Amino acid sequence: MIPRSTRLVLLAVAATLLGIGAAASGTAPAESPKKEAAPTPPQKAGEPKLATATFAGGCFWCMEPPFDKLPGVVSTTSGYTGGTKANPTYEEVSEGGTGHAEAVQIVYDPSKVSYAQLLEIFWRNVDPLTPNAQFCDKGSQYRSAIFFQDAEQQRLAEESKRKLEASGRFKQPIVTELVSASAFYPAEEYHQDYYQKNPLRYRYYRFGCGRDARLKEVWGEEAPKK
Repeated sequence: MIPRSTRLVLLAVAATLLGIGAAASGTAPAESPKKEAAPTPPQKAGEPKLATATFAGGCFWCMEPPFDKLPGVVSTTSGYTGGTKANPTYEEVSEGGTGHAEAVQIVYDPSKVSYAQLLEIFWRNVDPLTPNAQFCDKGSQYRSAIFFQDAEQQRLAEESKRKLEASGRFKQPIVTELVSASAFYPAEEYHQDYYQKNPLRYRYYRFGCGRDARLKEVWGEEAPKK
């Protein structure tokens, strides 16, 4: 198991090449507190009701961008879920043993984007064939998973998985977990919107981890465009 060494090495190399110093490391800055859970804004009369979706697809930095660009998505939050330890830190999750996975929580407007559409985006941004790993990140904390919020989300998630299995696209079984959502703990603030705050380091990490190459291998022409 490689907790976070791969990510740290890639970021350190990126920092050296770009001449931007040690701030590229995956170690949390001392002054960077954990992001508070963003409560769903109270609904006013006439306003659409917002919903929540939670997905795990390896490095949470890489799972925010595909959803942020979707009309109807209100927010994405990187965090930890699926485990037993309350209020875990990045270091604790990365080292394994908490049971949590790096995940992204999405608040969206169902009148503008459906959960089925979110599932389509999710599947094509993960490797659903490799257990307890995504790309260069190894360990159950990087597993792919759909954390459904209610019976309807469960039904849609199971249906989408069955369709993929019946398509004959894959020779290997789909190992992505479908489990009931539990407590979600937002990650430290410096992890939020990492791809926007540190675009060069983010792109170097994503490339070095082989994410896009593997997605192309798995999904072919349906792989997300860069």
